[in-house]
Amino acid sequence: MRTLVQWLELYAVCHQHPANRRIHHVCVPTIQFSLLGLMWLVRLPVPETWPYAQSNLASLIVILAVSYYFILAWPIALGMLIMSLLMLVAIHFIFLSGYLFEVSLLLFIVAWAGQFWGHHIEGKKPSFFEDIRFLLIGPLWVLSHLYQTLGLSVDSRHK
Repeated sequence: MRTLVQWLELYAVCHQHPANRRIHHVCVPTIQFSLLGLMWLVRLPVPETWPYAQSNLASLIVILAVSYYFILAWPIALGMLIMSLLMLVAIHFIFLSGYLFEVSLLLFIVAWAGQFWGHHIEGKKPSFFEDIRFLLIGPLWVLSHLYQTLGLSVDSRHK
């Protein structure tokens, strides 16, 4: 299994152009947010005794993704957990407005258009065409740059 550092290095290969990097720093979290928003609308069947009456696919995906991130490295997983929870709180309030589907769909389309434009500038195809797991690595790559700016380590095993 690849380490977090190996995944981030492989992802960075297709993201060298400064414009593409800036585009990804905006569009990757936007895609994550929009996907969670769309998944929020998918209700999961749960027993009546389940304490969380509004269980949804977004919450399940966050649990699964963050669990995978903890396997890679707990420092970045903790950041992703915080970021994901903040996104879910914002999504909840947009859901209450009644426009979650429209907002999520619009953000999804615009952000993916931005991603493909960035890769056009880069002259390289998106990483996930090579390995679908890069869809999970993109948000870590963006967060790793924030960690770097703050002087934090993304992986407790690599200082």
